[in-house]
Amino acid sequence: MLKVENIEVTGWEAAIRGMRNPMNSWEKSDSIWFDDWEYHDICGNAGPVPDKIAESDIEDGPGWELGPNDLDLMKRLAKGGATHAKFRRMINVTMDITAPLYWWKEFDTYKVGTVCNSCSTMHKIQAKEFTLDDFSCEHVGTLDINPLKETQKEPCKHDFGEALRWTIHELNLARKLYLQTNDKKYWWQMIQLLPSSYNQRRTVQLNYEVLSHIYFDRRNHKLDCWHTFCEMIEQLPYVEDIIIIGSKDAESNSEDALKKENEELKKKIEFLEGFIHSYTPGLNGF
Repeated sequence: MLKVENIEVTGWEAAIRGMRNPMNSWEKSDSIWFDDWEYHDICGNAGPVPDKIAESDIEDGPGWELGPNDLDLMKRLAKGGATHAKFRRMINVTMDITAPLYWWKEFDTYKVGTVCNSCSTMHKIQAKEFTLDDFSCEHVGTLDINPLKETQKEPCKHDFGEALRWTIHELNLARKLYLQTNDKKYWWQMIQLLPSSYNQRRTVQLNYEVLSHIYFDRRNHKLDCWHTFCEMIEQLPYVEDIIIIGSKDAESNSEDALKKENEELKKKIEFLEGFIHSYTPGLNGF
């Protein structure tokens, strides 16, 4: 189980300014930021909000409109890969994620460009009674432990969930004793018996470049949590244009290069086999 809440995407204006610095092409920027019927762009120009901005957007508060020129440049840079698409590092994303500890262990692989503030198990593990809702256990249940049915006519069932329910019982017992005595030995029982399926909430800061790596590293992962996270990435603004499509092109180019390399290697092998045949009459096995 993974839940993502309170998503906020910022940094577009600075990202566009930086993106246009190499060619001094700031005047070509056509994105605008608006508030209270006023707008400004990255060159400092201001004026009334254009007609294309709906009144309902203004009423919702400050906003922005990415222009076609800026979007086109973003697309072209994204197709060049991470080296050229440095602007993605300046588009910041913050969110609250609730996920099991076993997922957080994999997420912690992404150390560069990420910041996390987590709920503390060290300080607050005893704050509330443990329940099944505190754990990601949607796949735990009663299963056939003789799936091939080679030795028994009737399937043998086993309730794997009983182990988790008993662990929760023991955690709550240790919690109760700790609250009564404040003896640290009972706190240790909770800390060291806590399963990796325990759900932890963290407030996370990332950027579009990190999300690009995550998306293509994890979109086909066996954990359902990663599928949910990648689906969230797909819903972010302009992801199709500057993360997914750009990275897909780079990925496709990499696959094409590998395929070409394999074909060239195959031709060299065929040439060597023919050469050996021509100079070793009667030799078999080539």
